Amino acid sequence: MEKEVLLSVKNLQQYFKLGKRELKAVDNVSFDIYKGEVFGLVGESGCGKTTTGRSIIRLYDITGGSVYYKGERICAGTRTYKDAINAARQAYSEKNISKEEYDKIVNENREEIKKAMADHKKWSRHSKNNLTNEIQMIFQDPIASLDPRMTVRDIIAEGLIIRGVKDKKFIDEQVYKMLELVGLVQEHASRYPHEFSGGQRQRIGIARAVIMNPELIIADEPISALDVSIQAQVINLLNELSEKMGLTIMFIAHDLAVVKYFSNRIAVMYFGKIVELGTSEELFAHPFHPYTRSLLSAIPLPDPITEKSRKRITYNPILDHDYSKEGPSMREIYPGHFVFCNTEEYEKYVAEYQASK
Repeated sequence: MEKEVLLSVKNLQQYFKLGKRELKAVDNVSFDIYKGEVFGLVGESGCGKTTTGRSIIRLYDITGGSVYYKGERICAGTRTYKDAINAARQAYSEKNISKEEYDKIVNENREEIKKAMADHKKWSRHSKNNLTNEIQMIFQDPIASLDPRMTVRDIIAEGLIIRGVKDKKFIDEQVYKMLELVGLVQEHASRYPHEFSGGQRQRIGIARAVIMNPELIIADEPISALDVSIQAQVINLLNELSEKMGLTIMFIAHDLAVVKYFSNRIAVMYFGKIVELGTSEELFAHPFHPYTRSLLSAIPLPDPITEKSRKRITYNPILDHDYSKEGPSMREIYPGHFVFCNTEEYEKYVAEYQASK
């Protein structure tokens, strides 16, 4: 039976202007998230994980590419179409294409720009098609993401109030229900965020997201600022909520060991690009990309003897790849396992996989 794709990201680009320079925070990233699964997105700090999540939930206007939710385009960038028009204009000025070819390219891409702008307007924050009910985000910093002037009750209930719910009794019932669901008690509703520990604040953030009864939750490093014991509690809580409510979760983290425990599939991100994607079991059993191997070698082991002899693998893109003749692209090594590589690397990875069977 074919799995249902809930969210599809196609060639997502998110660029930021830094003076005269342009920072490619996310560069041509594509992946699908299936309904009911936990999709892990891992990589070092600054690789574009959080930007990807924020772009999907429309906290940023994306530069290029598209994001589809239940088959409808909810985010659309125009950069690709504008680049195609500029390239055609340049080619025409150099007499490399005819006037008919130039007009065709320009008209087609201008039409795509119109469609992208229409989709952007359709799913804007002020439209009736607002997606905040169905896609929620758990933010990385449990302190900064909670308003210190609002009580826990007001923080959790805010989404319902924005939606237009006015029944105070119903709102209170839902808030108390959410508090109990995340392991807190009703008495906590009248308190303020500064009165709680980091783990408790993160639970409040989870309750705020879950009260909207979403289908997709983007969890942006929800455990990075917590102690190890509290991390386990939050992970187990998300696991329980996923099973009870049938949630689909995009789990962003930099700890591969945690992601393996929690995720069905994992995408490894480096410097704004996804370099490897596969199931959690296969990614650990057959890591192909040098950066994935480097991340796996950094996972600390609980056995002191094994830990003493553990060797770190250092990833150096200049030494590990030769893209002077052919650039890389996302290729399927075997069903469900993709690696960002060129033809030479692809053949090498396929041979490695066949030899390991």
